[in-house]
Amino acid sequence: MVKNEYDVVVVGAGPAGSTAAYSAAKMGASVLVLDRRRELGIPVQCGEALAEDVLKELGIKPDPAWAVNKTNAVKIVSPGGIEVRISERAGGKVGYILNRKIFDKFLALRAADAGADVMAGTFVYGLIQEDGRPVGVKASAPGQRMEIRCKVLIAADGVASRIARWAGMKTTLKLDDIETCAQFQMVGVKLEAPNLLEFYLGSHIAPGGYAWVFPKSENYANVGLGVLASRAQRRPIEYLQEFVKRMPNLQSGKIVEINAGGVPVCGPLDNTVRDGLLVVGDAARQVNPLTGGGIDSAMRAGNIAGEVAAKAVAEGDVSEKRLKEYDKRWREAMEKRLQRYLKAKDVLLSLSDEELDKLAKVLSKVDFDRISLTDMLKVLVKASPKLLWKLKGLL
Repeated sequence: MVKNEYDVVVVGAGPAGSTAAYSAAKMGASVLVLDRRRELGIPVQCGEALAEDVLKELGIKPDPAWAVNKTNAVKIVSPGGIEVRISERAGGKVGYILNRKIFDKFLALRAADAGADVMAGTFVYGLIQEDGRPVGVKASAPGQRMEIRCKVLIAADGVASRIARWAGMKTTLKLDDIETCAQFQMVGVKLEAPNLLEFYLGSHIAPGGYAWVFPKSENYANVGLGVLASRAQRRPIEYLQEFVKRMPNLQSGKIVEINAGGVPVCGPLDNTVRDGLLVVGDAARQVNPLTGGGIDSAMRAGNIAGEVAAKAVAEGDVSEKRLKEYDKRWREAMEKRLQRYLKAKDVLLSLSDEELDKLAKVLSKVDFDRISLTDMLKVLVKASPKLLWKLKGLL
């Protein structure tokens, strides 16, 4: 039975929201998670790749039910077809391709097991505010309308976060700030190797972004791409259809699912805290601007948000000043890395297809023993001193 008052209300049951709910509930706070979707994890709006680091940090053991494939190698293909291959040395980092439909449910169940209440199929249509600060939400579910009060509200409601906007935070995205993505889940494809992540660059393939092939099993893969809204001349799905037609190993595949969505690639918000409010995940723009990957950052930030919210409630102080601990901790943990990737993205966007081919030619001759942006940049600067000024601050 859902109550009308909680210590913490989380809006959004994605990786950020469910991790925040788990963290807060584990520390003794009463927690409610609200999500507008009737089935968590649907629709899928990402490539479903995740490094194992964050799972280890949060004490989550990979489950074959949702960690469906291991990866430890990357192939990057330049616009002209030059391949750069990188494999982790033995004992190096491992990544997973997820089944997000099961993974998101797992995280929500984890939060529920820790004591949080979870309500799917519940639409949040407004804030309850007192003296300009949020103290609850107005929500509707089939057959009922509710007003639920809380001491801390956590906005984990995605790239188009209405909670943050209603609370007066500047969240507007420009065309250069968002990648629009389309993805096919395909069976019957011919994959080079089941542990290999493939990335394809080129203005003709995915202007301002890249295409990917992420294997989920021997003949089953996520095939998608993201394009920068300011550079695309067509819809992402049209670029994707053309990409599949161009790839001999994909042409015979069958599309069993189509996904689409938007990803913020502008770097994090300047402030993610207000009195009684924390903003996490895509809503806070805590996304790798270079790759568009955000599950790991969302979970790390969510974990911190839940801890800080629970402690602030216990102390009886949910002011912006007290909640700033969240802003400080997540920035210490990841902001420097996200800003480096933002600069790397800007450098990449400044290069022509011909320049990308030249760089790929240099990288293709190097035997890398780990997947590392820094290692690749060091090689490029050494080979092309003209790049040094563009890459300043990345090394």
